[in-house]
Amino acid sequence: MDFYESIRKALVPIHKEGYPFILIGLAATLILAWLWSPLGWIGAILTVWVCYFFRDPPRTTPQRDGLVVSPADGRVSLITTAMPPAGLDLPAEPMLRVSIFMNVFNCHVNRAPVTGTIAQQLYTPGLFLNAELDKASDDNERNALVIETPHGRVGVVQIAGLVARRIVSFVKPGDSLGVGERFGLIRFGSRLDVYLPADARPLVGVGQNAIAGETVLVDLKAQEPPRQFRTN
Repeated sequence: MDFYESIRKALVPIHKEGYPFILIGLAATLILAWLWSPLGWIGAILTVWVCYFFRDPPRTTPQRDGLVVSPADGRVSLITTAMPPAGLDLPAEPMLRVSIFMNVFNCHVNRAPVTGTIAQQLYTPGLFLNAELDKASDDNERNALVIETPHGRVGVVQIAGLVARRIVSFVKPGDSLGVGERFGLIRFGSRLDVYLPADARPLVGVGQNAIAGETVLVDLKAQEPPRQFRTN
């Protein structure tokens, strides 16, 4: 392991999608510092925040068959039964939808909720409403994947938010994904919706913080009754 690799391992990794923004921040910081030193400090703080935003830490993902993990860091903002987005090869009936809202301080690298093959990918242009609003699922810019699994098809939708202006996908139809593998990224605040069979029983509650690739949202093989939650 060379010196630079040692440094990279010692620090939280930064996803390569962030490098252009970091370089822009550094250049802007130098220019602002040349104009007036206090402005340079503001530029430096913003550049550090950009580095923080594009962090891509390793995750430890449970591997048992039937587990559905969170595709995003953030707060579970909604658990409901809803029709899947039009145009997707998902059942034309209500499905369980778990929504995870990512604010600008969350890690925005998205990870596969299940193991399977990408059967479909559908990008839909749209608005940039607050991603916490329920209608953002239908009105906002979004990128949807349908993943074929041994337990049926699972949908995962990246939804751009009020600040987000770019959805980045690392995959294409036909690709195989392992649970917890990186499949995309959304820049600067957004939401992820996961569509599952209607009879699936969530293991998380609204308001709970989820960790991408680690927090188990649903166990498709579980037979336990629905969980109850309390907020203190």
